[in-house]
Amino acid sequence: MRTRTVAILLILLLVLAPTWFAAVQTSGEHVGEVEIDTSETDMRPLQTFLATPAEFTPAQVGVVIWIALGLLGGLLAVVHRAMHGSGEAEPDVTTADATSPWFQTDHRWIAEFQSAAESADGLYVILGLIAATVAFALLAIMEFTTLARTQYIGLYVGGLFFTLGGATAAYSAWFLPHVTVAEERYHG
Repeated sequence: MRTRTVAILLILLLVLAPTWFAAVQTSGEHVGEVEIDTSETDMRPLQTFLATPAEFTPAQVGVVIWIALGLLGGLLAVVHRAMHGSGEAEPDVTTADATSPWFQTDHRWIAEFQSAAESADGLYVILGLIAATVAFALLAIMEFTTLARTQYIGLYVGGLFFTLGGATAAYSAWFLPHVTVAEERYHG
């Protein structure tokens, strides 16, 4: 791992650890107890290896949501970077000359052009991710409409967004060309 990456992860840990500690603490005002109907199911989602809040204030809900959104964004960035690196083709110089006239001007030119890989692997990855997206969507709909237990609805919706984002990243990696454009700028 690069030094910059380690430094960023340490800063995030230093910020998130006290934030999570503050979110776990309970205060008496504006607090709603998290209730689960135990007559419907014997599942206990609050009994986990990580201490989770048993009651929430609006501020604590905001902290938890921002932590979750940050983790989701980071994971999507990692997946996109991994997929983009795996779908690169060899540089193609001949295709770069056959571009539209508006793409290259007197002050803008193509520095690097890599045509899309368009491999069968990319198609299989996209089809698998789309199938997983449909499965997560069906699970979320069934969970919401039956009202038997709605404790996993967030997991299903999160899975739906991750697989949809992964399919988008896979399409970008395998089926779109990579173009680096250089442009003269006048700073004068």
